[in-house]
Amino acid sequence: MSTQVLYRRYRPDKFEDLIGQEQVTMPLQKALTAGKITHAYLFSGPRGCGKTTSARILARCLNCAKGPRSTPCGECESCKQLATGGIGSADVIEIDAASHNGVDDARALREQAEFTPNRDRYKIFILDEAHEITSHGFNALLKIVEEPPEHIIFIFATTEPEKVIGTIRSRTYHYPFKLVPMTTMAPFINEICQKEDITLEDGVLQLVLRAGDGSVRDALSILDQLLATADNNAVSYQIAYKLLGYTPAALITEFVTALINKNGEETFELTAQIIKNGFAPEHFVEDLLARWRDMLALSVNYNANQSILLDTPPDQIDTVKQQSKTLGIAKISVLAEQTNLALENFKGATSPAIQIELLAAKLLTNFLN
Repeated sequence: MSTQVLYRRYRPDKFEDLIGQEQVTMPLQKALTAGKITHAYLFSGPRGCGKTTSARILARCLNCAKGPRSTPCGECESCKQLATGGIGSADVIEIDAASHNGVDDARALREQAEFTPNRDRYKIFILDEAHEITSHGFNALLKIVEEPPEHIIFIFATTEPEKVIGTIRSRTYHYPFKLVPMTTMAPFINEICQKEDITLEDGVLQLVLRAGDGSVRDALSILDQLLATADNNAVSYQIAYKLLGYTPAALITEFVTALINKNGEETFELTAQIIKNGFAPEHFVEDLLARWRDMLALSVNYNANQSILLDTPPDQIDTVKQQSKTLGIAKISVLAEQTNLALENFKGATSPAIQIELLAAKLLTNFLN
């Protein structure tokens, strides 16, 4: 029997629980409190940052028996049905626009919209991946979006708002979502780990945050994947970096130390070790770039909080701080630029192993001159 995945189990049911999207949730709540409701909304932003979840919360707020209100009561039938784990409401229709994007689909939606709600205040259509709707499909929707019946509300959710035709966009209230910063995501993940009795070894949280790349859904999916291999809900750093394809942080530290010591022999031995141990060369360069970024953060703020570091586990912070102090911000910036350029050169490279050796040689020249 499968258990419900974390990102579904911890999907917010009210705007107050949605993290990192205050630029959207606060204006929406104020508008709902003031009774300023429009017939079409456009939620845009990167994947996994809460667009569809917010559409469902908005639907709860609009159709709450005690509403419309900024926070659903959670007690009426509509609120219960639209809550996480609920059966859903016949008056809130979610449509995957990626597979229902043509003229015939738009006509079917128009016909459906003519009927009044079965029970609730509004009939709400949530169109996910709205950018997938064809131009002809949008044109077929245009009339009803321009002049909808009073009981109809549209919520378009998309990662590419520029692909939603202008005539539709101009008739919506547009709310842009953004990726969630690590400083916000870290305590959120930690709180879930406490609730689920999950133990993360030092450095694992940084790997999860980095792999999630600002997407709450992706971060929780990655945590779920790591838990599948964990013993007694304890996720080890060794398993995490292997499963996620990252280079061990200690190996990155050794590589930087070899550069600082102007030790060419050790530098090239470490690059050989990367290939020998099966670490992906491109991932190594990505991880090295992340380390330069952490060192820049520590150069600017020596007491930088652990939660803003991408690559550095707690047991290596003191060493990396000393390395940052030794190199200085100017040299770290040059090393980061050279590493970033090497990462771009990996596209289409026939021999990635040679690429990291060339990068190692180039980085060494900054110390040998």
